[in-house]
Amino acid sequence: GSLERRHCLYLHTGRACCQMVEVLLAVLILVCSSVSCGSAGGYTGLPALGGIYYYQYGGAYSGFGGAEGERAQQLDQRFYLLKLPIARAAMVVGGCLLVFPCVLILVSVLQVPWHFPAWLLIECTLYIVIAVSTVPALYYFLHSLLSVYNSSVCKEREQLYQSKGYQGFWCSLHGAEIAAGLLGCMAAMAYLLSAGLAVRDYRTVHEQKQKPLQL
Repeated sequence: GSLERRHCLYLHTGRACCQMVEVLLAVLILVCSSVSCGSAGGYTGLPALGGIYYYQYGGAYSGFGGAEGERAQQLDQRFYLLKLPIARAAMVVGGCLLVFPCVLILVSVLQVPWHFPAWLLIECTLYIVIAVSTVPALYYFLHSLLSVYNSSVCKEREQLYQSKGYQGFWCSLHGAEIAAGLLGCMAAMAYLLSAGLAVRDYRTVHEQKQKPLQL
């Protein structure tokens, strides 16, 4: 009844909308991070995707001889292992960024900020800390990926595939990784906006709770 309506009112506020955008951004960061990681088998994983990928590349290592095929597989695996820690770290961060706004939405739906207004100041502080921490995190993510792409493993792998006419194995950031960086920047801006909205809501709650005392 009325209690449920009061709980749902928060979902129509600007702060709730901003937090739902943060949830969406976190999900997209998770997806882009998983794409960046790729499959454990590297190029050998393409046939498992089926359809256009298999026919585009003509089957796994169809253009390689025995020794070259083994070398390509080794380079794929080594390249995958170089990128794996970076992708896992990005996925962990994305997971934390997904849980954080979900918890805040639940807390606000339960009207904790109304009963404990100082929570909004705590929320604001957490948002600012996360927004500031996002900058070095993005730097580490992109710098680490560029280090992998500048490695001898990636260079040799790129040359090997290019020698057989295969495309798409360049040693440069691909779309999903660039998208993850842009999404991280958007998330940082959303956190700063949420921090400002938390301060505004704190003032509103404080004023509303003071009104009965003035009467």
